[in-house]
Amino acid sequence: MTSGNSTSDGQQNLGKTILNDFRRTDIQSSLQRDFSELKEFMLTEERQLRLKNMKQVKRWLFMAWWFLEGLFLKLTPARRILLLAAVFFLASNLTIESDRSGAHFEGFHVLGALILLFVLMLELKDKLLAHEELEAGHAVQNALMPERSPQVSGWSLWLYTRSANEVGGDLVDFIQMSADRVGITLGDVAGKGLRAALLTAKLQSTIRALAPDIYPLADLASKLNFIFCRDSLPNLFASVVYAELKPDSGSVRMVNSGHLPPLLLRGSVIEKTAKGGIALGLSPQATFVEQQLELGVGDILLIYSDGLTEARNLEGTFFGEQRVLDLLPQLNAYDAQQIGDRLLAEVDRFIGEARAWDDISIAILKRA
Repeated sequence: MTSGNSTSDGQQNLGKTILNDFRRTDIQSSLQRDFSELKEFMLTEERQLRLKNMKQVKRWLFMAWWFLEGLFLKLTPARRILLLAAVFFLASNLTIESDRSGAHFEGFHVLGALILLFVLMLELKDKLLAHEELEAGHAVQNALMPERSPQVSGWSLWLYTRSANEVGGDLVDFIQMSADRVGITLGDVAGKGLRAALLTAKLQSTIRALAPDIYPLADLASKLNFIFCRDSLPNLFASVVYAELKPDSGSVRMVNSGHLPPLLLRGSVIEKTAKGGIALGLSPQATFVEQQLELGVGDILLIYSDGLTEARNLEGTFFGEQRVLDLLPQLNAYDAQQIGDRLLAEVDRFIGEARAWDDISIAILKRA
């Protein structure tokens, strides 16, 4: 009885799932997005440029061949052999006799379909296992994230990061070192995915360990750079802005290591802060300079990653720095969280259904 009920429940759930799939209204946009991502993943930039110069029929033929070639080369050797066998059987028109009962096996194409289904199931299994591991990594990253609106007297703060994938390479952190010393970090490790995420976690822990004991921020950046050069993988680097502020004071000390210059809004006038040194991990001899800022009541310091300005819509157009510069003065009457929400709403409206290509991280410091 229990077995029968379980089978019936399973059939009902499968039926509801399929029915809900047909009721969805975003199937076309979802397929378009999937196809666009497939081209980005399977085709090199050189091949994508070649396709643009081809006529339609030729373009589709070449695209189909390059997709099949890419799929074939990304399989393991054993699965490539199975795929070749499946293609051979599916293309065969042979009919063979089976057992003594006179039953006939109508062609190799059924066997080919079963082999192809088996290869598909193996690939899906790998994807689901990888997805579970990435979800676990995402949960760890979320646990390491600071409170979005930490409370510091005399300040309105808002810290935010959103990964383009399951795990990200951006770092946003808040460190309460003492009653009169607060640190805020926003960084971007080169690359994406799990490798960048692991280095981000290492960078966060290193800053948390060093910052309380090193007061000159130029020295802090130099020490971070030395450790990053020593322990990081070749050709990997990180851009970081680290800022320290005091409760009930507009004084901000900041060091910039190869990151986009933060924007300072005074009334309706935007100032770009100094560019700073090179990114961490590029040269062990790099030097850094501490910057001193003084914010009056209502002044806003915006620190952000390039994922904000380089967010793209379906046409490939960037959100751009100019949109940020135009929008920010309109938001000076709001608190930090409201400013952040408005910025994100504008970015999301701009990109529409397009896939996120980079992590977006924002730190807003408003003198209250």
